[in-house]
Amino acid sequence: MTARPIARGRKAGWAGVAWLSIAALGTPGCYTAQMTLVQSGLDSLRTQVDMMSARDSVSAQLIADTQRDLAEQKDLLLATRATATSTSRESAESLDRMEGKLDDIMARFRIVSERQAPPRAADPVTPPDTSGRSAKPAATGANSTQLYDQATTDLTQGRYAMALTGYRDYLKRFSETDLADNAQYGAGECFFAQARFDSALVEYKQVGARWASGDRAPAALYKVGLCQERLGRKDEAKQTFEDLVKRFPQSGEAQLARDRIGVKL
Repeated sequence: MTARPIARGRKAGWAGVAWLSIAALGTPGCYTAQMTLVQSGLDSLRTQVDMMSARDSVSAQLIADTQRDLAEQKDLLLATRATATSTSRESAESLDRMEGKLDDIMARFRIVSERQAPPRAADPVTPPDTSGRSAKPAATGANSTQLYDQATTDLTQGRYAMALTGYRDYLKRFSETDLADNAQYGAGECFFAQARFDSALVEYKQVGARWASGDRAPAALYKVGLCQERLGRKDEAKQTFEDLVKRFPQSGEAQLARDRIGVKL
């Protein structure tokens, strides 16, 4: 109920009281009866005013309660939305970490498997110099393989700084051997395992640049795509995976790339 109807009611009530008062003054003989009537009118008017005030109070309280309920529902809705968003984000981050861990484990498994494979042909050994002149000792297949194996052991056991040093030493001394592309790939693995995807990306790209047809090329290209994904470069990652499928369609990494881009070929 608004203030205007209440004001009209009060005005009408007071007008009635005024009329009764005038009538009582004009007729002295009816003074007592008319005063009683005036008192009755005042009581009736007071009752109406009290009733209207009570109704206004109830309406105001109802409005206040409704507003409070709406505010509580709004807060609940916002809290629910925030929780859902947070849960979704945490799930996505957890999935990314799990995928990265799986990739790391698979890479280490491949490296260990290669170490157990039949040994490759030994690097050529320079015949001893019988001329009496001093010469630097030649690198043998044994010490090159030993250096590579030690770096790989460090990688698989989480000693990434030592592994990286070993791989780079190998590349400096034995860059023309069959294991050189593996050593370059291993350098990328050292960074990838530490989530240093920008540095890992540089190392993996070197595999494709220097040994484009080597046995490590598909795995390195796949890891390039993964690094691009982790760095938020989604379009570049998709292009890399498509290139991998095109260049090495029969490789295991090509199937992984198809899964990531949603292409069933």
